[in-house]
Amino acid sequence: MNDLLKRLRIRLQPSAYRSIRTKFLVSFLIVTIIPLLSLGAMSYYQSAKVINSQFGKYGENAVAQLEQQTSSYLNRMNQTTETIYTYLLDPAWADLGDQPPSTYSDIMDKNDLESLLKALKTDRTTGIYIITRTGYYYGENNLDVSKLTAIPAWHTMPDSQSGKYWLGFYPQSHGMNDTADAGMPVLGLAVSINNPYGALKGSKILIEENAEELLHMFKLFENDTKAHLRINDSSGRVIYETAGAFASQSSDIVWNKTIAVNGWNIESRLPAASFYRSSGIIRSNTIIVATASCLLAFGLAYLFSSRFTVRIRRLRDAMQKVSFGKLHTRTQVEAKDELGVLDISFNNMVSGIQTLVGEIEQSERLKKEAELKAFHYQINPHLLFNTLNSIQWKARLQGAEDIRQMLYHLTKVLEGNLDISQEMIPLGSELKIIEHYLKVQEIRYGPVFTYKLECEEQLKRYLIPRMTLQPLFENIFFHGFEDGQGEIGLTIREAGNHLRLILSDNGAGIPAAKLERLLLPNTEKRKGRGGLGVQNANQKFKLHFGPQFGLNVQSIHGEGTTIIIEWPKKEENPHGNGNSD
Repeated sequence: MNDLLKRLRIRLQPSAYRSIRTKFLVSFLIVTIIPLLSLGAMSYYQSAKVINSQFGKYGENAVAQLEQQTSSYLNRMNQTTETIYTYLLDPAWADLGDQPPSTYSDIMDKNDLESLLKALKTDRTTGIYIITRTGYYYGENNLDVSKLTAIPAWHTMPDSQSGKYWLGFYPQSHGMNDTADAGMPVLGLAVSINNPYGALKGSKILIEENAEELLHMFKLFENDTKAHLRINDSSGRVIYETAGAFASQSSDIVWNKTIAVNGWNIESRLPAASFYRSSGIIRSNTIIVATASCLLAFGLAYLFSSRFTVRIRRLRDAMQKVSFGKLHTRTQVEAKDELGVLDISFNNMVSGIQTLVGEIEQSERLKKEAELKAFHYQINPHLLFNTLNSIQWKARLQGAEDIRQMLYHLTKVLEGNLDISQEMIPLGSELKIIEHYLKVQEIRYGPVFTYKLECEEQLKRYLIPRMTLQPLFENIFFHGFEDGQGEIGLTIREAGNHLRLILSDNGAGIPAAKLERLLLPNTEKRKGRGGLGVQNANQKFKLHFGPQFGLNVQSIHGEGTTIIIEWPKKEENPHGNGNSD
């Protein structure tokens, strides 16, 4: 148990190892979720702000529209009553009484007044009446005065009321007979007549208008905004109120408008919960979308990090295999992205290492073979030179000048070849050895071949591997020329930072089959000396300058052979080592 807690504590330490997958996943989520949540919060704030502002303006405009429509009704009714009142102030109508007319003149006055009332009606007017103190009325013969007390506002209207008294909304249920308009909602206005001339003094003008359209607008407003609508007069009497129980709160959103013509106050109250319902829906949707987006981002981050880290782990495993010496290991390149480039670079690196290891192995093998050959063919240079000098002196005494000259030049060739103190010698020294070798061949065959050298003097200071040209010239005389006859050309020029040597002859050439395997290092055991010098020279250039350098042999059987060698320019420093130019 203690060991388990200890391991858990180590894992939870900040310095403990955390996988790149976890880091990548956390980083991806932070980079994705923070902007996403910020954008969602900002979008919600701005959207809610706009929605609430627009809804508030919409409520204000809707209440203002109700105020305008109601004012239109009230102004029209008010103007009608003022027209009638002005008409009754004319002294000519002083004879109008509160009893049914009994004379022809009274009948005519009654008809004229009712004609005026009828002319003032509109398509929305349901009735215009002048009701006297005795219960007699002027107007259309469709009113039952006794039923007027059923109107709540009429019933509660004080007898001492003077001026206008707005009755509000009520059903039309005071007709003489049941008609199609019975129960129709109307808006009523009562005006007391105080005529100084005594005409209809104490009577009341009653005007009623169809309120269905106006009440329908109230219903549409209530259904649309879900607000509670109430209309009060200046004394606090409720003219209209939305059906249903409603408890006002201090947090309610209130829209108020006052009607100028009569002081009615239109109040619309909307609970805060209803007002902010739209923004609440936006908030809920934003939370849902943000949550879904976060889950999607997490899923994508998990999949992407998994694919990303799998490729990294595969590359790590391949590196471990290479570190164990498995140089044949390669990673799979899945894409051309940065990791794909890394996989390609790793494969190229391993291939380069594998090639380099192979070259080192081959170089070590060749070096070992050379050491064994040198040990096997080791001779005493002093004994050889003393013997050659003795033979040369003997030939001189006997007058064999050709033999003496041949031994002299052979000695110079052997001095250059047997001097193993330096692997790299100046090009001029190698060319002098070639001159001595050609003198030997000239004495042997006679002046039957030509040799043409093209090399600037300044190029002779550059280094070349020791004993590389003499075997090539030897091959020309042993395999290319018949009885030493032919032409040899040697050209050495600069090629940028390199030297280019071209050795050509017009000898017998090399057969195609032999040319293909001439420079191969592991051919079958050779018979005689054919091609061995060429291969050794090729290996020397590769060992000293790299595998990209060496001999390029071109030959046409029966026409001749051309050997091209290119190698970097190096000069001998004071310490005896070669430096690049």
